[in-house]
This record gives sequence, C-alpha cells and structure tokens, in this order.
Amino acid sequence: MFATKPKPLLLLYTQFSNPNFSISTFHSPFSSLPLHPSLNQTRQAHARIISTGLAADTQLMGHLLASLAQFSSPPFYYSLSIFKNIQNPSVFAANNMIRCFAKSESPYESFSLYNFMRQRSLQPNNYTFSFVFQGCSRVLGLKEGVQVHGNVVKLGFEGDVYIRNAMIQFYFACNRIECSKRVFDERPSCRDVVTWNAMLTGYARDGQIGVAEKVFDEMPQRDVVSWSTMITGYVQNGQLEEGLTQFKEMREMGLVPNEAILVTVLSASAQLGLLEHGRSVHLMIDSFDFPMTVPIVTGLVNMYAKCGCIDQARHLFNTMPRKDVSSWNAMICGLATHGLGKEALELFERFIGEGLFPSTVTFIGVLNACSRVGLVNEGHSYFKLMRESYGIEPEMEHYGCMVDLLGRAGVVVEAVELIESMSVPPDPVLWVTLLGACKVHGLVELGKEIGHKLIQLDPNHDGNYVQLASIYAKSKKWEDVVRIRRLMFDRKANKVPGWSLIEADGKLHRFVAGDREHERSLDIYKMLEIMGKRIAEAGYLPNISPVLHDIDEEEKESAIKEHSERLAIAFGLLVTGPRDCIRIVKNLRVCGDCHEMSKIVSKVYRREIIVRDGSRFHHFKEGQCSCKDYW
Repeated sequence: MFATKPKPLLLLYTQFSNPNFSISTFHSPFSSLPLHPSLNQTRQAHARIISTGLAADTQLMGHLLASLAQFSSPPFYYSLSIFKNIQNPSVFAANNMIRCFAKSESPYESFSLYNFMRQRSLQPNNYTFSFVFQGCSRVLGLKEGVQVHGNVVKLGFEGDVYIRNAMIQFYFACNRIECSKRVFDERPSCRDVVTWNAMLTGYARDGQIGVAEKVFDEMPQRDVVSWSTMITGYVQNGQLEEGLTQFKEMREMGLVPNEAILVTVLSASAQLGLLEHGRSVHLMIDSFDFPMTVPIVTGLVNMYAKCGCIDQARHLFNTMPRKDVSSWNAMICGLATHGLGKEALELFERFIGEGLFPSTVTFIGVLNACSRVGLVNEGHSYFKLMRESYGIEPEMEHYGCMVDLLGRAGVVVEAVELIESMSVPPDPVLWVTLLGACKVHGLVELGKEIGHKLIQLDPNHDGNYVQLASIYAKSKKWEDVVRIRRLMFDRKANKVPGWSLIEADGKLHRFVAGDREHERSLDIYKMLEIMGKRIAEAGYLPNISPVLHDIDEEEKESAIKEHSERLAIAFGLLVTGPRDCIRIVKNLRVCGDCHEMSKIVSKVYRREIIVRDGSRFHHFKEGQCSCKDYW
C-alpha cells in the first residue's frame, strides 16, 4: 500500500548518491536481508545505517519505517524514536508512522500524527487517508473519522477507490451502516472487488445475512475473499448447513479455498458432527498440500473431537510441531466431553508445565472434565486456582460447570449456595441445571421451588415448564403435570422439539420424535419393530418415566419407541455396513430409556454407537457406555 513498493534494503541503498555510501561497506550486513526482514534483522540494518553516518537520510529512514510498518504489531516506541529523529519527515515517512500507530496499541495516535502533518503543511496523499481510517476504525473514532472524511472531499480524493474502501470499512466498524452504504452507492463507477467485499463483510458481521446474500449475488466479480466472507458469515450466524452448501458451490467452480475458509468449514463440520464432511476437508488439505499451520491443525483436532473420533484428535494433537493455547484448549475440552476427565486434567498439568498461561476457555474445559467424572474436590481446587493464581474471574460458563459438578454429585444445597453467592445476577441456565439435578436425585420439594422460580424469571422458556412437569411426573402428580403443561401452552412457551442427526452417503438426515417424513420412513419403522423384538429378547424393559402424560403403560411405551435417536439408530442400521460405527448428534440430553436401549442395541447388533447429545459424548459398545451411566 505504498506509493513505491518497498524493496530489500540493499537495493534501496544502492540508489543513493551520498558520498559516504559504499556498496562494499553495506554488502556484508544487508545482502542476505529478505524482502520482509525480521525485527532483529531490521534493528541490525538500522545500527549499520547509524554507524556509517546515514541516519539523517530522510528517504532511507522512511524505508526503515516502511519495513517496521509491515509487522502485524510494529514496535511502538522503537518506530516512534526513529520518526522523531527525522528532522524533516517526508509524507512517505509520516504515512508509515501513521500505519505503525494504526496497528499498535495506541491507534488513536495515527489521527494525532495526521493532524500534526496538516499543521506542518505536509500534504497528505491517498495512502495517508487509508492508514488514518484504519486507526480510526480500531478506536471507533467516529467524530475523528468524519473529520478525515471531510478532508478527503475538500482535498479532492473522494474518487480514490482505496480511500473509499477504507471509509466503507471505517463506517461499518463504527456501526454506521447507512453511511457505508451511502459511500458505496454514491460512486458506482468507483468500485473494485475489495469495495464489494467490504460491504459483504460489514453486513455479514452485523448479522444481516439476507442483505449480504443480495450483495454477493450482485457482485460483478468474486474472489476467494468473497466466498470466504459468505461462508464465515453463515457459520458465525448459526446457519451451518448453508455455509457448507456455499463451500460446495465454491469448490464446484474450481476455486481453491484459503486457510480462513478451511478453518471455518472444519468448525461447521465439528458443530454439526459431520465426520464424513470433516474427513473430506482433511483430504482436501492434504491434496492441495496446504501447510499444516497451527489454526488448521487445531481446527482438525476440534473437528475430530466433536465428531466422536477422540483417538484421531489425540494423534493430531500429539504430532503438532507447534501448539498455541487454542490447540491445548481444543484437546482439553475434547477429552472432557468424551468423559475422559482424568486425561484432560493430566493434559492441563502438562500445559501448565510448559509455562503456558491458561485462558477462560481452558478452565471451562478443566471444570467440565471434573464434572464429567464427578471430581468434586478437584473442581473446587481448580476453581480456586483460576482466581487466585491466574487472576481469571469466573464467568457464567465457569459457574455453570461448578453447579453442574455439584448437582451431578448430589451436593445440591452447596450448588444453591454457590449461585446465591455470585456477585452478578445468575443466568437462569444455572437454575435449570439445578432443576435437572433435583429430578435426578428425587429432590421434589426443592425442584418445585426452583421450577416455579424459573418460570417467574423466564416465562417464555419452554424447558423450564418441561423440567418442572417431569419432576411432578416422577412423583405421579398428574394433575400438576397437566396444570404446568397448560400454563406452558397458555403462555405460548411451546416445547422446542428434540432432533437427531445422522450423516450417510454425503447427506445429512434429521429426525424428530414420531417422524414419518423421511423417504425411507416405512423401512425405518420396520427396522424399529425388529430392533424392539431383539432387544426385548436380550432383556430390555422400557423406562417410561420420561413420558409426561397420564396415559396407560402401552401408550407410554409407544411414545418412547419413536424418540428421534431411535429413528436415527434404525436408519443407521439400514444404511451402514455390518461392522460400521453409527454416529448420531442430538440437540438435547439423551433420556434414560434411550440411553439404556442404545447400550443393548450395541450389544445385540455388535455395533459401536456414538451419540453426541446436548451434554457430552456417549460411546456405546458391547452393552456398555463410556459415561458409566453418569451423565
């Protein structure tokens, strides 16, 4: 983004006619400098310049600043000291100092330096404005940016496409979407692909995916950044399947994805539990010979862990030549969700042993690991360590893990005390967690108290009514069950249906309870009947307590038989090989009866069944579950 493209320092030096300059003098230290030298190499070059008496050369020092400005985080005080020692800085030198400021921890200084230029009658050029807008964007300096915009118009630069692109990005950063649109609309002839991408990015980040789609469709030209922006926009706004569809369209056009797209698609595959799709992306990475960067390998670790392949995730993690905190977090959290709590804690101790500093996410994984295997004392210890040794104040997720740990262990009163001791208002989800613990441990009176409290806190959340009704159902208080469900209906807090996903033949198949919409519905229900007979012969007896209706036993058994995960398992038996693993993703926690049924199916059919529910992974094999019935 410079008026003249920066060259290796040696080539620049040979152009100067200073009588003190000699190529033989500079050949040794500068001949091996790359186009983008490291900070240490740049400092060495600077030292050589000073030792040979060329420190007063404005052009040379400007190029030294240009070299520093290329760093993602330029050394602030070092860059400033160089600039201050230039007696009459050129626009080129000032521009690069503005660029250093814009990238630094003090981006507002880019605007201050711009004002200094104006006071010194140093005429800004098109690069000046682009860099100043970057600084204003980072500090959300709307007033300052508007002032710079006025100068752009006053000095006749409003037709420069690079400046207009910077203005669009600036207004989006300040959440002035209408201003970005005005800049975009007022000069249709002054646009390039970066202009369109700026609009695309702004709308996607604001959550206006529909508008972003319209912009994308109208683009006269698209590049990989355009596709990357749309794919990322879909995924970050929760439209995971749409993001994967967009990725497929991009590949069909023969475009090669960049790193950002690959990481985003791996994330979407992980969230949906699409192992086949995730594996295809892994194969693509290998076939294109992409460098296995830390973000890509971390994405693969996360994908395999969330798709049920914890061994593959572990292998990739252990063979990573370099890891960052996100890599460790992905592995620790992955082990925790698979119920491998002790291994997750051992990995955390390794992490600390290597001198790394944990983040809030690290401790979410650690506390979750304690919860999964019921390590109450260890949970208390790590919760204290987080605050006292690392200065990390607990967030709602940390409290959630602790409440879950205490609730699962039956220490419900202590969990209540923890919630009531919080310095910030507790999220209702903490009380929901406790309500579930009351149901598991048969604490009817406390459960009723918490349930009614939740309904007052959040009267539109269907789950609160369902949990409270289930507690009444467990006590066979059917009149109360009917009363709570009628209250839920009157307040229009209808229950969100549970669903189960299974991937087969490159397609995603979604089932809800009693689903008869699938193209192979007849075959699925025939398989359900066969499954029912075989597991009954193996000793299965239905647990009908989750059914919240005062109906006869036979009707309750029928209702349970059509739960979404059962339909998904039946479909899996139909479409997979006799020794293949069946992988299912649920949006809700698996009910006790389906959990027991899955154990028996795995034994009768000699299949491994991996279910990722709303809480954790369940590996069903040979009649046992990895959670050891603790979930």
